[in-house]
Amino acid sequence: MDVVLDVLDTFVLDRFYASVLPDTTSRNATDIDFKPLLNRHVGIYYSLEPSPWAESSLWKRDDLLRQGTSFFLIALVFAVLMYLVGSFVLYHTIFDKRMLQHPRYLPNQISQEIKQGLSAIPVISVLTAPFFILETRGYSKLYDFASESPFWGYTLLQYPLFILFTDSCIYWIHRGLHHPLVYRWLHKPHHKWVVPTPYASYAFHPLDGFAQSLPYHVFPLLFPLQKCAYLGLFMFVTLWTVLIHDAEYLSTSAIINGAACHTMHHLYFNYNYGQYITIWDRLGGTYRTPEEDEFVKDQKEGSSKQAAKKID
Repeated sequence: MDVVLDVLDTFVLDRFYASVLPDTTSRNATDIDFKPLLNRHVGIYYSLEPSPWAESSLWKRDDLLRQGTSFFLIALVFAVLMYLVGSFVLYHTIFDKRMLQHPRYLPNQISQEIKQGLSAIPVISVLTAPFFILETRGYSKLYDFASESPFWGYTLLQYPLFILFTDSCIYWIHRGLHHPLVYRWLHKPHHKWVVPTPYASYAFHPLDGFAQSLPYHVFPLLFPLQKCAYLGLFMFVTLWTVLIHDAEYLSTSAIINGAACHTMHHLYFNYNYGQYITIWDRLGGTYRTPEEDEFVKDQKEGSSKQAAKKID
């Protein structure tokens, strides 16, 4: 996130903070004594001149409160855009609209999902910002180039390692959220959506959503991770959260814990806690195949009949 912050500071945030908290005694951005300190993270990849407002605010770039505010805004805007745009696209493309006829689909459910999702995202963004600060200040194991990886082949190994680590952590966190001591307070709001739409992806209690996002932020504190891979995986997990709530039954993979499996979790509560794969659910005895649901059978049979008609 240090590279992202350098870029956003240069093109957006320097001017924003200079307008909100101006420093009339600040130095000009052409001063050579401090200029090398600016954009030092993105400078590893390419030269980016600092903006004219780089030192025009009382909040300098390395100020802890400024960095925290910046990362809150970055997380907030990114999450809202991914949530609303991603949910909108999936709802109007691959989402199976027949799910809206399910007897457990609630009246005005989508508007309720959106309201709950938009109220959760700001709180999650506040709780996420400290992890971005730690990364920017060098407390993580993020690295810039493949040549800096721990050993040959780690550039490829980091991806399955990330998936396996986060999936196993989320399984146990998610399963723990179903414990009677916490379920009612934290996880039950998300299970209000028994038949979820893509808009249910962020419709949860903010502490619930943050708890299940923790493994993503803990991973680079424990394991090396290349920065481009980190940004790509961050976008992937955000999109995946939306994808597994699209209720699309076309894929019933025995390995991938996709939308069909996750819909079983919403319908029956105590199954399919995993995020990406079904390994931990199988080991923990909590796996349920979508074929076990009568409504899913009807959906698949209907799809098969429609496909047969097209062939004929």
